[in-house]
Amino acid sequence: MNKFEKLDREKLIIALYQYDLMKKEDFEIEELKNIIEKLDEIDDIIVSNLTNYTINRLSFIDRAIIRLATYELRYKDLAVAIIIDEAVNYTKKYSDLDDEKQHKFTNRLLDNIAKDIRG
Repeated sequence: MNKFEKLDREKLIIALYQYDLMKKEDFEIEELKNIIEKLDEIDDIIVSNLTNYTINRLSFIDRAIIRLATYELRYKDLAVAIIIDEAVNYTKKYSDLDDEKQHKFTNRLLDNIAKDIRG
């Protein structure tokens, strides 16, 4: 993955965050339109892999990161390790507190989702 793909992923996370928070439909990013069209299915996948937790308890930024990673796991031909690693890194950047619990939660959840989707 090159530097530009990482920038695109970060833009998508921010756009998904804005969409979730303000229902801002910034479809200047074509990929965002594709994700939003599949959002119900993406959320169903996430919900079915959460244990003793609801999707609405996730912060807006965590939900955006997990939604993008779930979309990539389901619809992109990318290595699972790359998708999860990138999501964990963005969680560390935007969401992690000093206790590191959030990125560990994201890692476990996405690992379960990957096994569910890709076997």
